[in-house]
Amino acid sequence: MGKKVNPRVFRLGMSETWRSRWYSGRDFAKFLQQDVTIRRFIKQTLREAAIDRVEIERSRGEITINVAASKPGLIIGRGGAGIEELKKKILKNYLDLNTKLSINITEVSVPNLSSAVIVESIREDVEKRIPFRRVMKQNIDKVMKAGGQGVKIILAGRLNGVEIARTEKLTQGKVPLQTMRANIDYSRGVARTIYGAIGIKVWIYKGEYFDKKVKDDKKPKVFQKSVKLFSKEKLEFQPVGKPAETEKETVKNK
Repeated sequence: MGKKVNPRVFRLGMSETWRSRWYSGRDFAKFLQQDVTIRRFIKQTLREAAIDRVEIERSRGEITINVAASKPGLIIGRGGAGIEELKKKILKNYLDLNTKLSINITEVSVPNLSSAVIVESIREDVEKRIPFRRVMKQNIDKVMKAGGQGVKIILAGRLNGVEIARTEKLTQGKVPLQTMRANIDYSRGVARTIYGAIGIKVWIYKGEYFDKKVKDDKKPKVFQKSVKLFSKEKLEFQPVGKPAETEKETVKNK
């Protein structure tokens, strides 16, 4: 009955954009397979750099790969030697040698608000056999201190090596998954342990997109209009001590 939708796909065009930006008719399946394998290769070989996202852009005979990581120095290396080695491996294993490949690396400003970075930190700690509840609480504290408004973390599998697999969930703050204007970062991963695989899912709520416009535009204008309306009106009040004129007094005055 519960229809689960990927939060990133649900918000395409509003808060999320496509991670692959290109168009092809005949070679669609080929290019899609290349994108999937390239992403998998970069995330596996550069795990220590804490990669947030990998975006791929294509044009005629040219490919641009944009990598956002919290530790870009580990990818670049001395004098850009790391980027050159990465280019050679990608061209040799996944692309044609005639294609022009360029790799751009950017730094993530707040890594603790990135769901992919949090997933990697949880994976490392779980594989080191640290108790999973402590790991979940520590990462939730990291996100909330960095400015997140809500976090939800789910771990599933043979937690702490028990024989029966189960699912554990911890949340803090609010995570409005059905609100389309909510900026929610979602990521998932797998921790490989000696007693099996443990699935990891992380949702981070960073706030809504239209809060500032409503607060800045609407409230001051309504207040100014109300002041002008009350200043233009002429209100006539009757003194408290003076009694109202009776019908006889009005006849005499006439």
